[in-house]
Amino acid sequence: MGKNRDLIQILALVIVGMFIPFLGSMIINFGLDFTNKVDLMKIVSAFGYFLIIFGIELGVVYLYFNLTNRYANKNIEKFKPKR
Repeated sequence: MGKNRDLIQILALVIVGMFIPFLGSMIINFGLDFTNKVDLMKIVSAFGYFLIIFGIELGVVYLYFNLTNRYANKNIEKFKPKR
């Protein structure tokens, strides 16, 4: 359970770390004002889409590593000496 908690904490830190530069770039590039409700909703929705796409990407990477790990373990089992 501790391993999963650590992973969740690291991912939360990464998400917060991604939001700060994202917020800065949105304000600089598009001149958005985060004190204005309409502009704030634009920032939040854009970051939400970003997180959805990032989550899909993480899922694909996780699936890739999981599948390649299973394939590699199968091949390693072939070469292990039998008892």
